[in-house]
Amino acid sequence: MFRRANEKTQPGTEPVERVDSVLGAGIAWQGAVSGSGGVRIDGAFDGDIHLRGLVVIGEQGRVTCRQIRAATVVVAGSVKGDITAQRVEITRSGRVWGDVVTTSFSTEEGAFLRGQIRMEEHLDLGLSQPETPSEAPTVKR
Repeated sequence: MFRRANEKTQPGTEPVERVDSVLGAGIAWQGAVSGSGGVRIDGAFDGDIHLRGLVVIGEQGRVTCRQIRAATVVVAGSVKGDITAQRVEITRSGRVWGDVVTTSFSTEEGAFLRGQIRMEEHLDLGLSQPETPSEAPTVKR
C-alpha cells in the first residue's frame, strides 16, 4: 500500500520470501530466533526474532517480544512488541501492540495497531549477512 516508486534493492541483498521453519499451533517456545530464511509462528513465542527473511504470525500465533527485525513481517495473529522490517503487513485478523518502523506498510480493514508507524526511505535492519545462501534460521533457548 505505502511503497516508494523508486525503491530498489542492491544485488545479493534480496530478502528470502519463503517459510523454512514452522512453530505449530499448540507449541509454546521461549528464546531467540536469528539467521536467514523464513519462519511461520502458529503457536506462542516469547523472545526476539532477527531474520533476514520472512516472518509470518498465523491467525492463532502469539508473539511477545522486545523486537522483531526481519525483511518482511506478516501479522495475522498478535504481536506485543516493536517491529522493524522492510515490509510490514497486518491482515484483518492481525493485532499489534508496539511501534512499527518500515519502508513499506499495508493493512486490511479490521487490522489493529496500537503504536506509532515510522516510514523510512531506506532501512538498515542491522542483520549480518549469512555465511551461506541456504543457512536456515537458528533457535536459541
